[in-house]
Amino acid sequence: MIIDIDIETLFPEGISDEAASTISTVLYEVARQWESTHYYQLKRFHHQQQLDSCDPLQPWRKKNPG
Repeated sequence: MIIDIDIETLFPEGISDEAASTISTVLYEVARQWESTHYYQLKRFHHQQQLDSCDPLQPWRKKNPG
């Protein structure tokens, strides 16, 4: 699932370099903490996605979507 976010609406142009740096730091920290807290769930999900996309009889090949 890909979420389409309108960055222009969330972060308008013309912010200061300091504000851009601060926002970047906050976003990276939120992502880091999220991944740290939910690491095993994320790993399990991505592993399952990988298994679901492989043909068990020919694991080197990807299944056709749909």
